[in-house]
Amino acid sequence: MSNSESRSLTALEELIEVVASLRSPDGGCPWDLAQTPQTLIPHIIEEAYETADAIRKGDKDAIVEELGDLLLQVILQAQIASESNQFTFAEIAAGITEKLIRRHPHVFGDVELNSVDEVNENWEKIKAAEKGTTSEKPATLASKMSRYASTLPPITAGIKISQKAAEVSFDWDSVEGVWDKFHEELAEFEHALKHEDRAAQESELGDIMFVLIQLARWYDLDPSAALQGTNDRFVQRFAKVEAACDRPLSDYAPEELESLWQQAKALIAKQKSDRSVDS
Repeated sequence: MSNSESRSLTALEELIEVVASLRSPDGGCPWDLAQTPQTLIPHIIEEAYETADAIRKGDKDAIVEELGDLLLQVILQAQIASESNQFTFAEIAAGITEKLIRRHPHVFGDVELNSVDEVNENWEKIKAAEKGTTSEKPATLASKMSRYASTLPPITAGIKISQKAAEVSFDWDSVEGVWDKFHEELAEFEHALKHEDRAAQESELGDIMFVLIQLARWYDLDPSAALQGTNDRFVQRFAKVEAACDRPLSDYAPEELESLWQQAKALIAKQKSDRSVDS
């Protein structure tokens, strides 16, 4: 074992011990003791997104910190489960190790694979066999869609589901049909807002969002990236508005805030244009 591997194992053991102490009924942390696997779900999702954001930005220190926060969530789940004799961190680590060896026979066995495509194809075959599906009895498309719907963020799930449906020609003949569907769903949403209950309104809103995902697919656009960009732009402009205010935002009239908003948009656009010229 190398010195680096030894340090990693020592650090991991220390983290496991710290988490166990936090969960100890004798002197542990009240917040940690109050947590359950279910209450920690939002934290797992939040830490995963924060880790992804740090990686996208290429901030080394932030990546290290966020990966640590994400690892903490794994250790916490294992600690809570071990307290009721469900499973341990050792079982988690052993399980993923066995899976990696099993799904990489070209590395740990005598199978010869020479390209990424071949590796992916073999991976899917092994994965299907593990789940009890074969070429004679393949998994249904609906079961794959169901897995996407239950395990992925809604927009990502919508993209994957619509892509799978389109692969078997369950799709519109042209993008004009998608636009027709969008206007149809928009009218149904407006009707629901005026005449139906909250459940119906949310259902129609979901239908509109799903059709927007279809439009994005037809135009080869990424709806997740598009929404992320809009969120970023809104926050950036809002920060400019806030910086320009000399009193609480709630003290401003709507038309004053709109004027500040338009000024912020213009300023950011000019700064962006100036950077483009300089580069």
